[in-house]
Amino acid sequence: MGSVPGLFRRWANAVLAPSPTSMRRLALAGVVASAGIVVTGAGVRLSASGLGCPDWPRCTATSIVASGATGDPLIHRWIEFGNRLVTVAIFVVAVAVFIAAWRYRPDAAGRRRQDLVWLASAQPAGIVAQAALGGIVVLTDLDPVWVSVHFLLSMALVAAAVALYVRCTEGRGPARPLVAPEVRLLASGAVAVLGLMLAAGTVVTGTGPLAGAGDVPRFHLPLSGVTQLHADIGWLLAGLVIALVLGLRLAGAPRQAVRLGWLLLALIGAQGAIGYAQYFSGLPAGLVWAHVTNAVLIWITALRLLFALRDRGPVTPGGQAPGDAAGIADVAPASPEPVSPVPPAPAPAGGPRPADVPQR
Repeated sequence: MGSVPGLFRRWANAVLAPSPTSMRRLALAGVVASAGIVVTGAGVRLSASGLGCPDWPRCTATSIVASGATGDPLIHRWIEFGNRLVTVAIFVVAVAVFIAAWRYRPDAAGRRRQDLVWLASAQPAGIVAQAALGGIVVLTDLDPVWVSVHFLLSMALVAAAVALYVRCTEGRGPARPLVAPEVRLLASGAVAVLGLMLAAGTVVTGTGPLAGAGDVPRFHLPLSGVTQLHADIGWLLAGLVIALVLGLRLAGAPRQAVRLGWLLLALIGAQGAIGYAQYFSGLPAGLVWAHVTNAVLIWITALRLLFALRDRGPVTPGGQAPGDAAGIADVAPASPEPVSPVPPAPAPAGGPRPADVPQR
């Protein structure tokens, strides 16, 4: 194991002078962090700890940390305050990802990848917006509209993090489709329906008994009705993904896309089983948390599948995408004549040998 200064130096170099490998790893850390805050936020809501810290940005009116008496059990204050600390840690990761994207120079000319900078900037900016939204959620006593917006913004940040990770593995060339337009349309439709299902899920949670605390506003809607709508959207999504998987197999899609398609179908099947189990068992918090966590995995997988249906070429040391290389090949001779090597001139008798002739 290396020394602490050496480890710190390697981490600093990964951020300040990132290689393609370290840039991809940092982008992956951004995906994990963005998904993690959704999972921990769900834990706060499902443990009825949403008002454990009834003030913002302080935990209580008299303390920044989880202390004092607010009427809620102490464990609720620590759960909510712990989620705020997680947000701070994730913000540090997001800033590191942005700095690395700003400093990243993958080609020989030292050009910055502006597409990566824009995608990376969404993470710290989005977390700041999330913090402000979190304050509104607390100060409005967990109004379900603001809670829904809070969750959907988190999923948008996950999407931006996934896009950044994918772009870190690609070149600069234009996107080249790898499957037929009909298959890409199915994949886009699945992502759109999935987004609709996520929005419907927030309405179900805001209507049901697990709205974040015991006495908070809820949507005045029939729980059975919104649950049925959520399930119907889920069946539509499952049908689209089944058609998508068949289309990928018949269209000869890349192996990665086919694997992601099967994984997406398996996750959606598991999601349906969890959803029906939680409904008929009275919405236990543990099953609902598993439902939310699996929804995040489905969202990431669906986005990865959509990106896997086109190609921008591999990242090369010179920053040149295969499309650029193809353009150069178009103007080069198709079949260059081989050049015969020129033998070295013989050394004059008694004289010194040329430099490229080995000495005996």
